[in-house]
This record gives sequence, structure tokens and C-alpha cells, in this order.
Amino acid sequence: MLFPKYSQPLISGHSQTLVSCHIIKSRGFKFQNITLRIRERKTILRNKPGINGEGASLPKICNKKLVRATNGRIPALEPDTNGGLSRKRKVVEHIFLLKAKRDLSEEKEKDMLDFLYTSQYHMNGIVAISLGRIINPNADNCTHAVFMRFQRREGLEEYYENPFHLRVLAEYVMPYCHGYINLDYEFEVEDDILPIFRKGEDFESGVEFLLMISVLGTAVGQAVEEALAALLSLTNNFGSLIIQATLGSNFNLNDRDYTHGAVMRFPSLDALEKFTSSFEYKDIWRQKFQPITGKALVVYYAVDPIGTQIM
Repeated sequence: MLFPKYSQPLISGHSQTLVSCHIIKSRGFKFQNITLRIRERKTILRNKPGINGEGASLPKICNKKLVRATNGRIPALEPDTNGGLSRKRKVVEHIFLLKAKRDLSEEKEKDMLDFLYTSQYHMNGIVAISLGRIINPNADNCTHAVFMRFQRREGLEEYYENPFHLRVLAEYVMPYCHGYINLDYEFEVEDDILPIFRKGEDFESGVEFLLMISVLGTAVGQAVEEALAALLSLTNNFGSLIIQATLGSNFNLNDRDYTHGAVMRFPSLDALEKFTSSFEYKDIWRQKFQPITGKALVVYYAVDPIGTQIM
């Protein structure tokens, strides 16, 4: 079990069927000085699919190994494999978890996810996005997840107040959901186009893993920092099993259900299971996180390659 005290088992088996059927329409989209063709998603859900796209893929211009993200307390320059220094770029992560009503139809679900996904075309600042139907049962009964990356806090603030976003929530989200969770944090990733924009072959498909914890009020700050640093270090040690990992402290004052969050992209469910079932991961949870955690939530969803290719 992922969190023995707080949650359901992470993976009960590989019987989940991940199937999705897509009707794709091309549209033009100009980003900086590069004109791309975006596949605008029209997704029909079947069985238990993970519905997602990462926007348009930028050209693969380097073969550098992705460097795991760090929180603000870790130096912005780290040694790379060649003995040099790897520059970091601060970005903002936004997690939005939905609790859909039981009577949500496939048609309404499709509309809800498609309108949330196309938000990136109606406002500036969103540099990466993924979303989908949550695969695993969870204590908070969350059914769908949205992950967005912004260049800076101002972009996230504008997103919360954007008229298109507010209309999508009012017309396509809240009528079909009975609750939601927001969590926002900052971190630093390698200052390169692929890790910042989550582009390239590694990001075209896989599994998005979202972890949230609520730290006890009695927890010592140093213990919290040590737990986060230990988890971050572990993700680096797992190499190719984790494409990118980020974590940080929630700065959203309007939603404090959880105080800290983490986002990890895995290439497959098998890779996710190997990580979460490892002795090292379980030991870090038992030794570092369990003493400081009041509650925890973990959800994950499949990421498909639709919308990640240049047309």
C-alpha cells in the first residue's frame, strides 16, 4: 500500500483498461517565433481512459538528460553529468482535482475536459497542461485531475480571473461536480525548452502521478524540509523510471486542504508501480513523511499522445 495509514492501495493490479477514441481537428497556433499546428482535442471516453494532451510539441533541439525539479531551498545551479553547472528556471505548478457527480454522462465529461484543455489557447502563461480521468480509488473521491504549468505567479493569478476560464467553470465544470481541490506551488527545473515545456518524446505519453500531503501543525519545519529533500533525491536516483518530478509548498491561501504537493511523470504504469512499491520509497514514507503528515492523497491518470505532435 502506498500510504498504510491514509489511503487506498496505489495499484491493485494491471486490469485497468485505458482506451480512448479521438476526433482531431487541426488549428493554427503561433508560439513565440515558431508556427505550429495544434491538434485540438475532441475526445470520446470509453471504459477507463486517461484523456490528455500536452499541446503542440516543439522541435527536439537537444539530448540533455532531464534534471529533476527542486524547491526554492535547493541551489539554482547543480552539477551536470559532464561536471558543469545546470541552470534552473522557476515555474509555477497548478493542480486542480475534481469530484464529479455520479450521474455525469460521457458527453458532459468530454465537454468538461475539452474546455479545460483548450483553456491554454485562450490565455497567456500556460506552458504545459495534462488532464484525465483518475484511475485509482482515493480517500477524497476525486474523479478527474488537471495539471497546468505557468511561467510565473502572475500568469496563474490571471488564469484564476480569466473570463473564459470562469465561464468554463460556471457552464461546464461546477454543474457536474460537487467539489474540487486546488494546490499551487513553485519549483525550479532545468532551464531548457524540453523540461520547461514538457516536450519531446519522453512527455508524449505515460502516467501523471500527483501526491498531496497536509503537514501536522506540530511538525517542525526542518523535518518537513528533510522529508521533501529525501523524496526529491529518491526521484533522481530512479533515473529513467521518472521523466520529471517536482514538489513544493502550497501557496494558495484560498485552498489549504493540503500544504504540499508533488507531480511526477512516469513513462508507464509499470514504472509507477516499481517506484511506489520499492523499499526506498516505502522507507522514506515511513521514516520521513508519516511522522509529519496529518492526511495524504495520491491520484494518477494516463497521458495519451494525442495533441503532442507537430502537424
